Amino acid sequence: MGTDKDRIESQLDEWRAHLQRRRALSTADAEELEDHLRSRMDDLGDAGLDPDEAFLIAVKRIGSLDEVTREFAREHSDRLWKQLILTEDPAEPGGPGSARTTGLMIGCAAAGALAIQVPRWVGVSFDDDYGFYVRNLGLFALAPLAAYFLLQRDSSTRVLAAVAGLFGIGVAGANAYGLVTDGMAAGLTAIHLPIALWLVAGIGYADGDWRSSRRRMDFIRFTGEWFVYYVLIALGGGVLSALTLGTFAAIDVDASEFVATWLLPSGAMAAVVVAGWLVEAKQAVIENIAPVLTWVFTPLFLATLLAFFGGATFSGNGLDIDREMLILFDLVLVVVVGLLLYGISARNAARGPNWFDATQLGLVVTALAIDVLVLAAITGRITDFGFSANKTAALGENLILLANLAGSAWILLGFLRGRTSFAHLDRWQTAFLTIYAGWAWAVVLMFPLVFGAD
Repeated sequence: MGTDKDRIESQLDEWRAHLQRRRALSTADAEELEDHLRSRMDDLGDAGLDPDEAFLIAVKRIGSLDEVTREFAREHSDRLWKQLILTEDPAEPGGPGSARTTGLMIGCAAAGALAIQVPRWVGVSFDDDYGFYVRNLGLFALAPLAAYFLLQRDSSTRVLAAVAGLFGIGVAGANAYGLVTDGMAAGLTAIHLPIALWLVAGIGYADGDWRSSRRRMDFIRFTGEWFVYYVLIALGGGVLSALTLGTFAAIDVDASEFVATWLLPSGAMAAVVVAGWLVEAKQAVIENIAPVLTWVFTPLFLATLLAFFGGATFSGNGLDIDREMLILFDLVLVVVVGLLLYGISARNAARGPNWFDATQLGLVVTALAIDVLVLAAITGRITDFGFSANKTAALGENLILLANLAGSAWILLGFLRGRTSFAHLDRWQTAFLTIYAGWAWAVVLMFPLVFGAD
């Protein structure tokens, strides 16, 4: 009997721990629900059920934890909104809302805001040396964010050294080759270095546990939420800039130089850290918005891509692929992969297939067909004019996207037919993060050597 009791107490401990992670519930709320659960278990035990059966049925009758927390959120909306303000959680003194973490955020954000100004203080101006800033923008923006993750998690020396070493390689890749400001290599570095460094920041986010598929998916969720928060902050910054210019103009003071050299660049760098802190501080209190947007835009993107593919097929016109169009098509394909990722991140893997899974399969198959058209056009231009840095980078990226989309389509089809689990798609997508990072680093570090700095 003692063994049964210990087992049930262990199950209750797990249930209680999971419940307390839902920050819409206070400790008192969790204790009230536990008392209710135990009362139901006692009633079921008196009716002749064994402890394991009583626990499972009682939990089922209370309802899922998501339903419970939603009900509490409705009944205690005042408490939920208070949790959106900066508060210290006594149960989690080192958590995202703690004074220590808030202080780290302020320090790292201030460091980013000042770092972007340092080159200007030594004579590297925004106007005359814009190429330097374009190449190094990812370093200025993401080094403070990575530092925030590492300090907030008290990362080990090994993780600190790995992240710092990769950022050091990024500094070399952006500045050691003497890249021509308006050359192809400089443009490719400006695009690919932030991608590589964002995934390096992900190592800090995962506290070095990058091999874990779950931690990589957590970082994918973070990325989507961070983007939404950053855009909102940027919109607010635009309003602040306009108000600053307007109010100072009313007293005949030209504030344009202050806005252009201080407010915008420093604010943009600081907002990278602030957005990251906001995501971590509030993700347990309010619903994630990125997956919600995914549900809205997946059908819309599917309709748009179907219309494009139909037009390209029946018009008989080949794709006119130049540098700008390559970037546009790659961006479209990246958005498709992003929509797929955030659909995966918000989905209950144990649930069976539904209409949205079929919609995602349609989107992936359509994007796959468009990627084949783009690859054919790129191959044709390489055949006619030879390899260049841009065309080679586009070829590699589209081949990676082709493999990703083809594998995703196959797994989704198997899931819809009941032949594979949804978790397989989760693992497939997170595994590609390392491939994306490897290609981005290859473009930054190898292409200037192979194609020159021009």
